[in-house]
Amino acid sequence: MSAIRPPAVAGLFYPADSRQLAHEVHDLLGAAQSPQLQPKALIAPHAGYIYSGAIAASAYASLKDIAHRIRRVVLLGPTHRVAVQGLALPDAEAFYTPLGRLNLDIDAIQAIVSLPQVVVSGEVHEQEHSLEVQLPFLQSVLHDFTILPLAVGMATAEEVAEVLEAVWGGEETLIVVSSDLSHYLPYSAAQFVDGKTADDILRLHQPIGHEQACGGTPISGLLLAARKHHLSPHLLDLRNSGDTAGDRDRVVGYAAFAFTEENDHVRH
Repeated sequence: MSAIRPPAVAGLFYPADSRQLAHEVHDLLGAAQSPQLQPKALIAPHAGYIYSGAIAASAYASLKDIAHRIRRVVLLGPTHRVAVQGLALPDAEAFYTPLGRLNLDIDAIQAIVSLPQVVVSGEVHEQEHSLEVQLPFLQSVLHDFTILPLAVGMATAEEVAEVLEAVWGGEETLIVVSSDLSHYLPYSAAQFVDGKTADDILRLHQPIGHEQACGGTPISGLLLAARKHHLSPHLLDLRNSGDTAGDRDRVVGYAAFAFTEENDHVRH
């Protein structure tokens, strides 16, 4: 096992300079309008921060009241560059970002590495951005925690849900699914399609197809787990690149969701 997985998209998707990055994430979190929740799971987008950072920040800002107790983050996102069968763990013991080192959760790895749908592949993780762009937000909101990064390739929702069940844990464990929504539709069409996808997620209705969300498979697995554990979904933000930093001819959709225990009501 190699020691570290260095950042692959620093300077591309987010600032490579640590001070600039910390300042940008701080500003995004400060501007986020999120209710006070106690999320067990989040869905957040993974485009460049200029496009989707504000939407992702609304997910992470919702953790304010419980950040002190989170010690492990299970992070799932789709593969964009290297195809893989199943869910891929990295062959590293830590990830680095400009904000510092994040150690992998060895106990969580041991809990899932024997499952047939779990593989180990450094190649899958080497250039993958869907997980990496979440890390500076986590480092800015949480304190002392480990990560379990899983790049989700060709798998079923049931296989994802089985992995989540093995590492579900208690209040110390947060699950984050990284996903954008529709890709390259005209602005109004994207609003319609993404609105329907958001409604499906709020009804815990799966499968979420890949034309609806690039992270459709991990989202679908989370929805299965949410049903089993009686989680309630909350829509925190729903926009697209035409709202943030791009033209409106071909946009990418972004949403942020929080999933809470059913007795955790929104407090404004």
